Amino acid sequence: MSSAHVYLRLPKGRTIEDIPEGVLEDCAQLVKANSIQGNKVNDVDVVYTPWQNLKKTASMDVGQVGFHNPRMVRTVKVEKRINDIINQLNRTKVERQPDLKAEREAVNAAERSERKQQFREKKRQEELERLQREKQAELRSYKNLMVAEKMTSNKEIASTTKSLQELEEDFM
Repeated sequence: MSSAHVYLRLPKGRTIEDIPEGVLEDCAQLVKANSIQGNKVNDVDVVYTPWQNLKKTASMDVGQVGFHNPRMVRTVKVEKRINDIINQLNRTKVERQPDLKAEREAVNAAERSERKQQFREKKRQEELERLQREKQAELRSYKNLMVAEKMTSNKEIASTTKSLQELEEDFM
């Protein structure tokens, strides 16, 4: 049956499975109430799916849609019209003509900003890990073990007042 299309914008991070029953019931009642044929019939199945699954081709009539993946399509049964829900929705209805392009650009800009922030954080984390690895490698290396200032030569030992036997005894 022909019907109105209701688009529900979920908060970021939510999926179609997270839609509360009450909201789903309100949307289904709205679809039934705005359908010329469906409004007169009881036990109507209302179909819902994520917007990415909607398929629209040039050969389709106005308002007609198909689905890319039929397994992503969900249905909810509306037994009869509940006027209380429809009246409440009509009382709180706000009609506006949104600038969809500007809204999309704002969302894209926010997503780009978030990706850049994540990239910067990842880069900073990698830099910290690199510095930590360098520090660990320096601790394990022997380059600081044989420093010229700490070494003594045989000539320096011979110039001291102690004899070689005394030095060997001190060493042992």
